[in-house]
Amino acid sequence: MNAARKGVAGKDFRGSIVPLVTPFREGQVDGQSLRSLIEWQIASGSHGIAVTGTTGEATSLSFEERKQVIRLAVQTTAGRVPVIAGTGTNNYEETLELTQFAEHEGADAALLLVPYHIRPTQEGLFHYFRMVARATDLPILIYNIPGRTAVNLEVETLFRLRRECENIIGVKEANKDFEHVNRVLLRCGRDFLLFSGVELLCFPMLAIGGAGLISATANLVPHLVARMYNLFQQGDWSGALDLHYHLMPLNEVLFLETNPGPVKYALSLLGKIPPEIRPPLVLPGEENRVKIRHVMAAYGLLHNADASAAEPLAPHTSPWSQAGREGGDL
Repeated sequence: MNAARKGVAGKDFRGSIVPLVTPFREGQVDGQSLRSLIEWQIASGSHGIAVTGTTGEATSLSFEERKQVIRLAVQTTAGRVPVIAGTGTNNYEETLELTQFAEHEGADAALLLVPYHIRPTQEGLFHYFRMVARATDLPILIYNIPGRTAVNLEVETLFRLRRECENIIGVKEANKDFEHVNRVLLRCGRDFLLFSGVELLCFPMLAIGGAGLISATANLVPHLVARMYNLFQQGDWSGALDLHYHLMPLNEVLFLETNPGPVKYALSLLGKIPPEIRPPLVLPGEENRVKIRHVMAAYGLLHNADASAAEPLAPHTSPWSQAGREGGDL
């Protein structure tokens, strides 16, 4: 594996990379809460931090705010885990400026989103990503999320980029087509870093040779998402599979409405961040708030009246619920 595929202290980019929310307080980026979230994530075992992505409300941040968040993340982690900066936009010059800024500030990699709204051709995507990659020495993960961008980065396009750009080291696939993600590794090589951006595909992607998970759920239960990866790597597939199914109710409730509304509401219940999100996104409606509280209580995340009303989780998952409560991670 060449040097471009390695992160902090020569370590590979692998594991549970949390796509961190961007906390706001009275309409402004809440730097104190952001630093606290990062410290909590590291203490809980997350293997890396990704900022200013979809869950980080990148499109709701000003250009300077995106730089502020990237800088704070790099400073706070202080080299303890890799920082992956979301620098993709639908404007080439802005993407280039943000990527070069992230490199200058000391980020460990850039996450480049497929441009949204424009609906470029595959040839257009190839030239766009190649131009950005050639203008930076940062390792690059491409972020394919066709449900948000309205265009899918096809396997052959990704293969061409991998072949021509040494620093394009992997992809975050939020494509629910599992045949597609299998073909990514077949065509690009099994050393190409494939990250799952779909919660229900995190374990399956590990099973086919994925490098890790970039799961919004890790914002709320970082110790469990990281443990699923760790168990898998240790050869305890049964334990990792149990955790996969244990996390499913939480995964589902956190996507009842557009991400990151439910995640931010859940974090506010834990006292981790103020309950703020920027329009046009909103926090969940009351009906979904009740569902979120109910599921959180079932996981032992709430210590109030909601807990007594919650139905217990399936028996085979109860050891993980108990471990989470005893471990004091939440």
